[in-house]
Order: sequence, then C-alpha cells, then structure tokens
Amino acid sequence: MTISGKEAADRVIDNISRVIIGKEDKIRLLLTALVADGHVLLEDVPGTGKTKLAKSLAKSLDADFARIQFTPDLLPSDITGINVFDRQKNEFVLKKGPVFTNILLADEINRATPRTQAGLLECMEERQVTIDGETLRLDEPYLVIATQNPVENAGTFPLPEAQLDRFMMQLSMGLPDKNEELDIIERYIENEPLDELSAVLTREDILSVRAEANKIFVHDSVREYIVDIVRATRAAEGVTMGVSPRGTLALIKCVKAYACLLGRAFVTPDDVKAVAVPVLAHRIVTGGFGRSGANEKLVNDILGKTVVPTEDFNA
Repeated sequence: MTISGKEAADRVIDNISRVIIGKEDKIRLLLTALVADGHVLLEDVPGTGKTKLAKSLAKSLDADFARIQFTPDLLPSDITGINVFDRQKNEFVLKKGPVFTNILLADEINRATPRTQAGLLECMEERQVTIDGETLRLDEPYLVIATQNPVENAGTFPLPEAQLDRFMMQLSMGLPDKNEELDIIERYIENEPLDELSAVLTREDILSVRAEANKIFVHDSVREYIVDIVRATRAAEGVTMGVSPRGTLALIKCVKAYACLLGRAFVTPDDVKAVAVPVLAHRIVTGGFGRSGANEKLVNDILGKTVVPTEDFNA
C-alpha cells in the first residue's frame, strides 16, 4: 500500500519532533529536499541541533546512514573509497567509502580542503562514484546533509560558489525561544530521545512520495511568478551573480515537493514563498561579506515586491 505525501510528512515530523523541539518548519523543509531529490547545507552556530537533526531524519527512515567528520587531513579516497590489494585473493578489492549510503552526514564540511570537498561533487550531482576508472551508481534515495559553522573561520575552507550551488537548500536552525528551551531541558534531563527513535518510513515510501511529487501541477502563472523572482535576483543592486537556471529548476522541484507534503495536488504562490529563501539565497553572489544574512534579506525583499498571481491554481 502506497503512502501519501501528507501522511509521510506527518509521520516524520511527529517522530523527529520528539528529539528536535520547535523546528517543525525546518524538518518539513529538510523532508522537502529529500523528496525533491536534493541536498541540504545546515549552517549555524554550534549546539543548535544540526547534527542531531540529520541523525533524527536518518533514524526515522529505514535507510542506510553514514557520517564523515571533515578535517584538513581528510583525503578524497577517505570519502569515496579505494581499491586495496587482497593478498589472499591476489587481486585488488574495492573498499567502499561512506558515500555508499542513503543519507550522508558531512559534518563541518568547511574544515576539509577544497580537493576533498570536490570529492563529494560527483556523488551529489551525478549520484555516482568513479574509482580508478570504474563508475559505480549510488542507491536511491540519496541525501547529503552537510553542516558548517559560520562564525569560526580559523582552519576552514569556505565552500566555493560552484559547490554551494549543488545544495538544493541552505537552512539555519536558529536558537529556541524561552519556552522551547525549557522543553528541551525537560525532555533531555534524564534521557536521550534520539536513542528511542525508530523508523516510520521505508526507502520505498520515499520513492513513492517522490513519484507523487513529480505529478504535482504547476500553473503557468506560478511558473511565471517563479521566473520573475529568479530574474529579479540577477538584476538586484549589488549582486555580482544572481540565481542560475539550475536554481530555477531547484525551486520548481521544491515547491512541488512542498505542496505534495501538505497534501495538495497543485502549487500555490505561498508554497513558493515558503521555500524561496532556503533555495535561492545561498546561490546569490554579492560583492560584500555576510553573504547569508544579506542574501536572505534580498530574497525576502524581492518576494515583497514581485506581483503575486491570483488565478485558480488547480486549473
């Protein structure tokens, strides 16, 4: 029996909310990226729950999970794998790296050298790995969740724009309010909720929801609305490089997945507004520093100025 997108979202959000308190919107966006067949960059200060969110999603799915702790001495072969000579067999045997999984947590990705960071590019974009000339396909679904700390620059290697563009979304957890922090104390004071999580979806469920999301209807007026938003990022003052056509397609995929997880068969402008900032902001290049916060404001300003269509979006 196939599961609907809304039922899948409700199950996962309810499950992860036992561990991550007050972040239902972030959980929904993370699940949106998974259904849209994309990857997510979690950027926030230490201790806000980035790693715990990734682990909670992995435990909520009956899927393989692997973690890579990125360090400056990490090599590309440590990620992808390497052929090792087996003396007993008298031949080289492939020792697969941690990228051969369904959900990969790339922890503190900006601590690795650009060469090692680039080792993830083929995995993320092509869903395959090439080792010594042999190309191996990765299993579906495949989701890379990378984390980085934006406030500590010593010993880090900022992700280049080309690699940032490979991430479908960039999310920030944000700090909890007072009541949420009190709930965190109550929930964690005696137990570790993460240890109690069990899978609520299978890999087949995710692929089924993904197929459902692909069929979501996008009205012509909504398509034009999306293009107007993207084109406005290219014409904005102070922008060196706006959102590329890859970003346009990423936004289309995300709004379809987002609508599917809400139980609708069509996309509305509100869906576009809900995912526009996490999908578009990190793809914009400006001349100054503080890229993330300034870019989020830029996208929100564009959303406020762009004419919103009012048609019957189900027609």
